[in-house]
Amino acid sequence: MSENTQSKKTRTGSVVNNRMEKSVVVLVERKVRHKLYGKYMKTSVKYLADDPENRCNIGDTVLIEECRPLSKKKRWRVRTILEQAV
Repeated sequence: MSENTQSKKTRTGSVVNNRMEKSVVVLVERKVRHKLYGKYMKTSVKYLADDPENRCNIGDTVLIEECRPLSKKKRWRVRTILEQAV
């Protein structure tokens, strides 16, 4: 049997909502270059991530990784908290 050695996608973002049980909303911002004009634009995406121990608070910077579908919208899991909010 061959091993599937695909690495999981990871994203870094900040927690914007933690009102749910065992779930957080993570806002990931990135800069994308416009094809025609060359100007860099800021785009943002919100991901629903699994936080089983409810450790994340609003404002924390977290690292999330892709996982199997856990619910209708949850496909990411919080791996580590990089920086705690004040």
